[in-house]
Amino acid sequence: MIQPVAVIGAGPFGLSTAAHLSARGIPVRVFGEPMVSWRDHMPAGMLLKSTPAASDIDAPRPGHTLVDYCDAADIPRLVTDEDIIPVRTFIDYGQWFQQSLVPGLERVRVISVDRAPGRPGFELKLDSGESFTARAVVVATGLSGLAHLPGELAAGAADGPSPTGPLSHSSQHHDLGRFSGRELLVVGAGQSALETAVLAAEAGARVRVVARGRVAFGAPPWEQPRLRPESPFGRAWSLWALSYYPHPYRFLPAGLRHLLVRRVLGPLGAWWLRGRFEGKVEVSEVDRVVRMETAAGRTVLTVRTHAGGVQQLSADHVMAATGYRVDIAAMDFLGHELRTELAVSRGTPVLGAGYASSVPGLYFTGLPAAASYGPVMRFVCGTEFASPRLAGHLAAAHG
Repeated sequence: MIQPVAVIGAGPFGLSTAAHLSARGIPVRVFGEPMVSWRDHMPAGMLLKSTPAASDIDAPRPGHTLVDYCDAADIPRLVTDEDIIPVRTFIDYGQWFQQSLVPGLERVRVISVDRAPGRPGFELKLDSGESFTARAVVVATGLSGLAHLPGELAAGAADGPSPTGPLSHSSQHHDLGRFSGRELLVVGAGQSALETAVLAAEAGARVRVVARGRVAFGAPPWEQPRLRPESPFGRAWSLWALSYYPHPYRFLPAGLRHLLVRRVLGPLGAWWLRGRFEGKVEVSEVDRVVRMETAAGRTVLTVRTHAGGVQQLSADHVMAATGYRVDIAAMDFLGHELRTELAVSRGTPVLGAGYASSVPGLYFTGLPAAASYGPVMRFVCGTEFASPRLAGHLAAAHG
């Protein structure tokens, strides 16, 4: 009996990879709840910053784009850069994609992955109690377990981030109505911070964004420069190259690769959010957050201003909208031996051709691949490059 390939994760990258593997006739078992990060860890009412062109989940055959879903669901087509995608629509699209191309998805959790004792492949244990051997494993767990909390905030919350405590991470909130009538400090300057702040304010909270640096918004589509090539993220030579030609990215010096992942397509609000933000949300642009502490039932941030002074800001709750950071140590379903054997760079797996890690048969796609293949791996449109190449490499090496 041919051992299957295991795909861990059922978000856009996991579903796309599984579809490509199945199309090649490779037995595959896929584990996870479909679109769970989008469903449970994004705020209700959120709109996607990405354009429709950047939001297709790559499939091995035609008929499974976002526009195809709109037609199947009999809803208005989302096509142009001015069409804004509600998160609920994108979740429904992902679930439709799964039902069409990955119907055998198993909604169970992988507890552990270790080398198979005495034979090739990997031993997986599921929370259903089943154990089985896979000839290869694809880690496509998305944002799960990777929420980043800066140390100066974490030090002020002894029990860790919690929706009901003094400090939380934006990924812990689906319903921002809980902050109605309360004061909220949102730390961050990216789309997540700015849109979370707007949604909380629209739900009745009094909100202040605390941003290291400047709060800024992108230009609307009609103001994009016309003499530069188009990409899913705007018109610029650098964005075009990173979107369509990530092949050589992994050969850049490690320091430069990590820098580009952080800086390219960095903190910037969507053009359509500006009108809902300005005049409704207060902003403190600071040099850095020094510490967080609680006093008399309030949460207090001490910040250093750009002028060099120190200021204190207080509220009922502080929410860190500080993004996600890949750390192999946080992927505790991978056995200790595997994590020890993996070649890593600043906590991220070092990947070779076809998204293969230094452990033969173990692959990573999506966000954990960004340090090897570039910032496009942070976005759904990265599936167009990643999924067919990963599936092709796996088929050649373990077919």
